[in-house]
Amino acid sequence: MKRPLALALAVLITTSVVAQTPSASPKPKAARHSSTAPVSKTLQDMKDAISAQQQQIQQLQQQIQSRDTAIQQLQQQVGQAQSTAQQAQETANAAVPKAEDLDKQYMGTLEHDVADLKTVSGNTASELQESQKRINGLESPLAIHYKGITITPGGFLAAETVWRQRAEGADINTNLNGIPYTGSSTARMSEFYGSGRQSRVSMLAEGKLENMKMTGYVEADFLGSGTTSNNNQSNSYVMRQRQVWGQAALKNGWIFTGGQMWSLVTETRQGLDNRAEALPMTIDPQYTVGFSWARQYGFRVVKNLGHKAWFGFSVENAQETVTTHGNTANSFLIGSQGNSGGLYNAAINGCSSSLNSTFTSVTTSCTNLANYSFNPSPDFIGKLAFQPGFGHYEVFGIISDFRDRIFPNAGATTPSAAGAFNSSTWGGGGGGNARWSMFQKHVDLGIHALAGRGVGRYGTSGLADTTIRPNGTIAPITSYQGLLTLEYHNPKWDWYGNGGIEYDDRTAFLNAKGAPVGYGSPLFNNTGCGIETLPSSGLTAGFNPGGLSNCNADTKDIVEGSLGFWYKPYNGPKGKMQFGLQYSYLTRVAWSGYGTHVPAPSGGNPTAVDNMIFTSFRYYLP
Repeated sequence: MKRPLALALAVLITTSVVAQTPSASPKPKAARHSSTAPVSKTLQDMKDAISAQQQQIQQLQQQIQSRDTAIQQLQQQVGQAQSTAQQAQETANAAVPKAEDLDKQYMGTLEHDVADLKTVSGNTASELQESQKRINGLESPLAIHYKGITITPGGFLAAETVWRQRAEGADINTNLNGIPYTGSSTARMSEFYGSGRQSRVSMLAEGKLENMKMTGYVEADFLGSGTTSNNNQSNSYVMRQRQVWGQAALKNGWIFTGGQMWSLVTETRQGLDNRAEALPMTIDPQYTVGFSWARQYGFRVVKNLGHKAWFGFSVENAQETVTTHGNTANSFLIGSQGNSGGLYNAAINGCSSSLNSTFTSVTTSCTNLANYSFNPSPDFIGKLAFQPGFGHYEVFGIISDFRDRIFPNAGATTPSAAGAFNSSTWGGGGGGNARWSMFQKHVDLGIHALAGRGVGRYGTSGLADTTIRPNGTIAPITSYQGLLTLEYHNPKWDWYGNGGIEYDDRTAFLNAKGAPVGYGSPLFNNTGCGIETLPSSGLTAGFNPGGLSNCNADTKDIVEGSLGFWYKPYNGPKGKMQFGLQYSYLTRVAWSGYGTHVPAPSGGNPTAVDNMIFTSFRYYLP
């Protein structure tokens, strides 16, 4: 309210007094008495009107769109009232010059009441403005503030497809070491799947103290495989834990992180920071051949040395992957198939059955769907990172302890566990990463390499870490991994190309009888790798592809080249929308056996080739 409103009220009251005062014989007391009632009523009406206005303001706080219109209308009414009051004031002054003297005491009280109402109205307007600011903040918050911490939600919703020339029976996630050899029936059939399972949710929580920043991070998707999950109708796959960790970053440069996270082996773009991993831009969630990584339990300690160099050390969950042929099956023990009571899959359930002559179901073979090694210790990983001003560089090393229990009398005439003992051996390796951003950060070039004994599982293809010697002891397999990436970025487009290789060396032996054992022996029988077999005659007819006979081919190397792009039609405060397309060419070459020597077929080694096309449509949370 402005001051003219008070003048308007004064004029209205004065006019009322003049209108009810006889001109011939003035009676001041009667006139005053007769004018009091209308003025009181007017004041009460004003109070009622302002009370109603306050209720409207409260409603306007909840209905933002109608608020501005109501305020404009109120301003127009005030303007009209000011104009009317000014005209009434001029008329009253001309008609009754001494009206103010007749009712001076009463008008003073009225002016005081009007001033109070003006103050209330002004306070209400201020509260309305503050409410508007708060409501606008609630509409587009940068984060959620809860009990002194900042919570930032994240993730994306994905609609994706994959077409493979060779069937794997796999979702959007490719089994890079599982593409079938030419003899397999699945190599003669293609496959197409659509999936939303790579959709991801995440939450970042941050709390700051005087000398420390505390961070917690959770990330999950739906690429887990529950024991009863399928996509026949409800597509009810389980939610998968990707990352769950907590961190304490001190101002003196020490950073402590614990939980499930990307392994310290994984390349980063900035220092050794969590959530700064340099992941390939592929649609395939198995990434690309040659990329070294793991997501597993770890406890990591990092020292930031002036934002130019970083040193990190971690202890991480260990596992051992084993491939062997020719050994006595019960002569060694590495782990188990899991214990459901201990929250691991009890996984001897991939069994096939057939009907005998009496039409009774007979189990013919079982496949372990998950194996868990009995690890004697965690893996130990150390890494140095440098950022001298141009480029990001890393060198790292891995140490792993492998162990099994050996049963030397398993092959005796009368087999027994007598004389069983444990045997351990060490493995490990080293690697490096380098990445350069050029042309105003529009182009990124990356090189990665890892080599060692027993480091196969850190490659994305999941090649074997170890094999078994004839005496039952563990033999780590020499492995090499390499990846070259080239990326181009601009506000609307991301283009990428990857070329990678993973290799496992021959690690083969002869037992006391001269028979081959181990990995990749040239004496393994591979004569059946190119011969198709009938489907298995199981109870689930039509869903049991035949296994290859006389095909003991172990993977020598896997090579993949991929090209793709991401188009971003919108990337702003409301999130990001993007579409992606990727093509991959994948080859798997096995070590030759005697079936591929004399007489040798053209091409030499058993080989599998796959062409794959991926699409993705994603919306990222802002």
